[in-house]
Amino acid sequence: MSDFAYVSQNLQAVLGAILRESKLATQSRVPRLVAVSKTFPAEAIVAAYNEGQRHFGENYIQELATKSEALQTQCPDIRWHYIGHIQSNKIKQLAKIPNLSYIETIESVKHAEILQSALNDLNKTVNVFLQVNTSGEEGKGGVDMEKVVEIAKEIVNSAPKINLAGLMTIGSINESQREDENADFVRLVKARKDVALSLGRAEEDLELSMGMSSDYLVAIKSGSTNVRVGSSIFGNRVYKK
Repeated sequence: MSDFAYVSQNLQAVLGAILRESKLATQSRVPRLVAVSKTFPAEAIVAAYNEGQRHFGENYIQELATKSEALQTQCPDIRWHYIGHIQSNKIKQLAKIPNLSYIETIESVKHAEILQSALNDLNKTVNVFLQVNTSGEEGKGGVDMEKVVEIAKEIVNSAPKINLAGLMTIGSINESQREDENADFVRLVKARKDVALSLGRAEEDLELSMGMSSDYLVAIKSGSTNVRVGSSIFGNRVYKK
């Protein structure tokens, strides 16, 4: 038996919880599950893939590049989400990754311009989320709330190879522990409304990537369409010292 046989049971439990919560929240669609596989080996990803999971999230570009190369044959329909901090000098490498479906952490026009140039060279497109610093914490990644509309418009108008799929947040730890209304999620919903209005798009056309293992059910109540769940599926991570 595989060392990662437990992944199947955990995955089904998370998918069941997502389905139940989305029905309670009267969501028009079941939120997408992104299984966050950072630090776990390819075998763990294969275990989830064989259960029907297709969207996987990684935080480190080199780790993502290595895994994507190793799994091209075994997991041909995999859809990678990059959810880590972006360094401008690594964007071209990121754009080349096979089956890269979403970049969830774009936080500046500069990022978009570099990505647009790389995608032009590769003749490909990619979906992106604009990361928003909903908590206002210093040092946290993401666009300030008051700049979201401006930057979203610039990206849409200047980067045709980039599809602005929606907005993303990594909220504060304090808010993630709340069982009722999460202020970070409320702010992201408000930001989406403002962006949709400025772009002349329906709010439903812009996704909301919010919610992780500790708070994805609350996120679904708030309207999340894309939840990023790792430890509830793969277990606790062991980081190299």
